[in-house]
Amino acid sequence: MSAVAIRGMEAEDWPAVERIWAEGIATGNATFEAEPPSWEYFDATRRPDLRLVATGDDGVLGWVAASPVSSRPVYAGVVENSLYVSGTARGQGIGRALLEAFISRCHANGVWTIQSTVFPENTASLALHEALGFTRVGTRRRIGLMPHGPHAGLWRDTILLEHRHDRPDAPPPR
Repeated sequence: MSAVAIRGMEAEDWPAVERIWAEGIATGNATFEAEPPSWEYFDATRRPDLRLVATGDDGVLGWVAASPVSSRPVYAGVVENSLYVSGTARGQGIGRALLEAFISRCHANGVWTIQSTVFPENTASLALHEALGFTRVGTRRRIGLMPHGPHAGLWRDTILLEHRHDRPDAPPPR
């Protein structure tokens, strides 16, 4: 594989981001969503400063983005991440490079907690998140009904993970 660059996501990246998202949906183990949203919805619900893409000779290879978990000011430093890698680029370190850059970007932009929700069957995503310091908070039992894919009509569990970063302005632990 050629050199991979990580950079901020731009609107022009959307067709590739949407395609990669649809590939993830097709696996049945990436999301409860039945299809990617429109660019307008994505743009309105993801923090612009926390959207990254990995690019190589073949264009966009993967992406990561963050959604605020709440509009309440006390949760301003808490986000949920989404991470997707193209089927042709999986297993080549793209996800790791994206998530490392994303964690760094989060810390630089005032985020102290990154949450991720992963299906238990998505062992690669669980292993990647845990390798980069995410811890399992718990299992949400039968949290959602799958509308599509190999698990259509089944209730699914999800694993909630989080990555904590001590805020620089927070008092030291007692």
